[in-house]
Amino acid sequence: MLDYTDRHFRVLMRQISRHALLYSEMVVAQALHHGRRERLLDFDPLEKPLVLQLGGDDPQLLAESTRLAAAWNYDEVNLNVGCPSAKVQQGRFGACLMADPERVARCVEAMAAASPLPVTVKHRIGIDERDSYGELLAFVDTLAAAGAQRFSVHARKAWLEGLDPKQNRTVPPLRYDLVQALKQDRPQLRLELNGGLENLQDCQQQLAWADGVMVGRAAYNHPLHWNLVDREIFGARADDPPKASTVLRGVIPYAERWCSAGGRLWPIARHLVHLVEGVSGARHWRRQLGEAAGGRTAGPEVLERASQQLEEQGL
Repeated sequence: MLDYTDRHFRVLMRQISRHALLYSEMVVAQALHHGRRERLLDFDPLEKPLVLQLGGDDPQLLAESTRLAAAWNYDEVNLNVGCPSAKVQQGRFGACLMADPERVARCVEAMAAASPLPVTVKHRIGIDERDSYGELLAFVDTLAAAGAQRFSVHARKAWLEGLDPKQNRTVPPLRYDLVQALKQDRPQLRLELNGGLENLQDCQQQLAWADGVMVGRAAYNHPLHWNLVDREIFGARADDPPKASTVLRGVIPYAERWCSAGGRLWPIARHLVHLVEGVSGARHWRRQLGEAAGGRTAGPEVLERASQQLEEQGL
């Protein structure tokens, strides 16, 4: 999720779940080859376990990116074959690659040979008129033979023309049945369900048959809705679920390190506004935090004050 699941948001989510596998924003292999690698790849160790999600269609560049991921100590690399945006299509990566399974297979094969990191693939159930179950099955079989170790399947097809990315997340109907059939026909493959999972109960229901679930915007927009994940999904000790104030306090040491190295507070604080919702004074608290954190000289003391306000309200 470009501009959303950056390093700062991942630090926030790590206060909510110690066990969930977190994903980077999609990083384009060509940008890694030509750009500032530290800016694109650096992360805080507390974010782990962490997946580097890559975009691209050049096997050599993707292999190079996979080697970089291993050098940066990521836990996994994931090839995005699911994004339908026009910009991504112009770069010849994302969902449009589902029309060329053999090219995707060459990419996966090159990535798998480049490092010991697991190589996984995120994809749709189909694109445009190429949405039959037989085509989906053949696509997955081709990539599995090339070395893909897990498939994160967004259970909607993508229309590459006529729908924008937001519409492609809502207009094409969810087809969990196709992903379930895929798991039934290929029980040896690790299949992870993505799309339409709005809460923990949705996830638990689908985990009756899926090997895993992937949640994106529902986690970003409502992070505290997921504060029982470690207990309910991973069987962690039944501590009190984290509250908004404890999450915010957990972020402060990271903010201190970030700001002391010259970073601004706002890139961190912009994610924190989603911590408080549906309670009296939430809008006022969010507005105060946004105004205080937006200044160029704002520092971690802003988060300290904000956390104190939450504690006083028992949040």
